Amino acid sequence: MSRILLKNTKIVNENSIFETDVLLDGDFIARIDTDITDDIAKVIDLNGDYLLPGVIDDQVHFREPGLTHKGTIATESRAALAGGITTFMEQPNTNPQTTTIEKLEEKFAIAAKDVYANYSFLFGGTNDNLEELKKLDKNACSGVKLFLGSSTGNMLVDDEAVLENIFRNTEMVISTHCEDEGTIRANMAKYKKMYGDDIPIALHPIIRSEEACYLSSSKAIALAKKTGARLHVFHLSTGIETDLFTNAIPLEEKKITAEVCIHHLWFSDEDYAEKGTLIKWNPAVKTATDREKLWEALLDDRIDIIATDHAPHTIEEKDNPYTKAPSGGPLVQHALLAMLQKEKEGKISLEKLVEKMCHNPAKLFDIDKRGFIREGYYADLVQVNRDSQKEVKKSNIFYKCGWSPFEGVTFDSKVVRTFINGHLGYENGIFSEEKNAKRLTFNR
Repeated sequence: MSRILLKNTKIVNENSIFETDVLLDGDFIARIDTDITDDIAKVIDLNGDYLLPGVIDDQVHFREPGLTHKGTIATESRAALAGGITTFMEQPNTNPQTTTIEKLEEKFAIAAKDVYANYSFLFGGTNDNLEELKKLDKNACSGVKLFLGSSTGNMLVDDEAVLENIFRNTEMVISTHCEDEGTIRANMAKYKKMYGDDIPIALHPIIRSEEACYLSSSKAIALAKKTGARLHVFHLSTGIETDLFTNAIPLEEKKITAEVCIHHLWFSDEDYAEKGTLIKWNPAVKTATDREKLWEALLDDRIDIIATDHAPHTIEEKDNPYTKAPSGGPLVQHALLAMLQKEKEGKISLEKLVEKMCHNPAKLFDIDKRGFIREGYYADLVQVNRDSQKEVKKSNIFYKCGWSPFEGVTFDSKVVRTFINGHLGYENGIFSEEKNAKRLTFNR
């Protein structure tokens, strides 16, 4: 078992920042204290840099199996590690879809041999797999995913009786993609009649509108309240939706929670003119006013988690007319850097950033011994230098698809090292040949 002593660092953890040393022993954090000495440990001087818990991303699409020309569990988890993400939860809209226990375990088997970061998967609910879902052990995976609006993979669940049965028949967190399909189809038909396939990208947030988002989110919340289900609404994109959520109780007591993604905090509809389909996501990036209201809800704790919705497509796929260009983009390598940039701009504190990206995902999904820097917890840690400028270029992108919506942006922070279960997995652009990732376990 390896021992590593991290010296001269500033920990950001549980709403405080303090100078300390950290001793790692095997997979775990053995001791947190000042002036630790250890005769057999490898000593790494962090030179005053910040040490954060590893980021937990509760929503990624790594495209394996079936869509591996876009990305694989290996390539995208490797990019995640470079971005300080030590744990991910991958979505079920692969090919084949993760909608049976057999397919879920097949995906776990792929990850076990190829993955660079700790992992779990969401089980996909459909209009016809309720009986399979009932067989799923509540600790088998991170949760259940329902598409209440169609997106990549077309796993739309639109049978209301089925929806209510799913909500009544699982103890797991139900994570939802909320957009009203009828509204979107009507809007699409209107603009396709006007423009054919070459609809201006600026109309994307009009087609996948504020109304579509609010109708679906409010319906899901009403159903959760009716059934008592544990609901987590993915990727809020509108200001009006934020009023559906509360900050009156702590996260541990909430039955209904929400997430916001990096792109909805960074971009607005003003960016479509420059970025085009590269920032085409579902739900759509909307107005600067929506973005500001999302920030307000994040900071006052109506929104609980920051995630990526990392969804790589090739640049050739994105470079198509509106109706043929897929929605989604790669984000895991740059998500933490983007939020650190916002911290430098005064939008969010380091403590709040860590709460939303590390602590809260661990709490919300009942993850065992991760998300915090605590003695006895897994040593998933990220060293960040706050005074190191680097421009995002194709030459330093690790995604298999080879592009980023942040190309041309210079970030003022750098992920120096990422430790995964006590093992130095990434250091200054170099990855360890030895993988040390683990399947997540849960306390439910």
